[in-house]
Amino acid sequence: MKNILLLVHGDKGLEARLQVALDLARALNGHIQCADVTPLTLYPADPMAWSTGMPLDEDRKLEVELRQRLEPRLAAEGVSWNWTESVGDIGVCLTNQSLLSDLIVVNCRRDTFLADHRRGLVGDLAVHARRPIMAAPEMAPGIKLSGAAIVAWDGSAPASAALRSAIPLLTQASEVHLVTVGELDNGPSAEDAAVYLSRHGVRPQVHAIARGKASPDRVLLDLADNLRAGYCVMGAYGKGRLSEALFGGVTRRMIEAAALPLLLDH
Repeated sequence: MKNILLLVHGDKGLEARLQVALDLARALNGHIQCADVTPLTLYPADPMAWSTGMPLDEDRKLEVELRQRLEPRLAAEGVSWNWTESVGDIGVCLTNQSLLSDLIVVNCRRDTFLADHRRGLVGDLAVHARRPIMAAPEMAPGIKLSGAAIVAWDGSAPASAALRSAIPLLTQASEVHLVTVGELDNGPSAEDAAVYLSRHGVRPQVHAIARGKASPDRVLLDLADNLRAGYCVMGAYGKGRLSEALFGGVTRRMIEAAALPLLLDH
């Protein structure tokens, strides 16, 4: 997990994304690729339709000013980085640039500048980029990799993909909590997942929590709060490429409500 792709844009979630990317790069001795994306401007071609236009001069001016502010900061952070620029749909641009990336850093909640993304940016990337995604809350001060980590486990293929992707991070955690809520999918058990992790030098504590009145996402978020976890690993559960909402209810609610970074894979 050496090549970290960071979305750079002048929105309110940028500082959180930047701090998370810096923490990851330092912990993993990695490289940050700052992907500065200028979204295409949408304007009404007629009262009944919308067309895509070129970016406004003001948009490009703001991106230039952003780069002028950030480059001196990055130069003083002691990490390896480079800067790329593109214009277009943010999901498409990031997907194209992720081909040689190991991890993509974005925000959890969809922002106003991504209002045209029906699935949200995380959903588009999970479907098309096929890379693990670190989704940071907009107010996250960074990511604590040396503390406790939570892995949500249900035996599914997405959960397995997320678990495998998280190995470089989990090996740095002081403690790892492998959590199941309710019935497992028809896949490996939590004990099987724990054995897999142990072969990578990670010895998790297994928590089997019965399904009660609280939803699984609420259980996970409450446990994360109680443990003061630095991040949560979970599968990005999907209903298919043609569905309007990519994620199932648990993943979608986690993304909307999480107060800690989420490592997601599909």
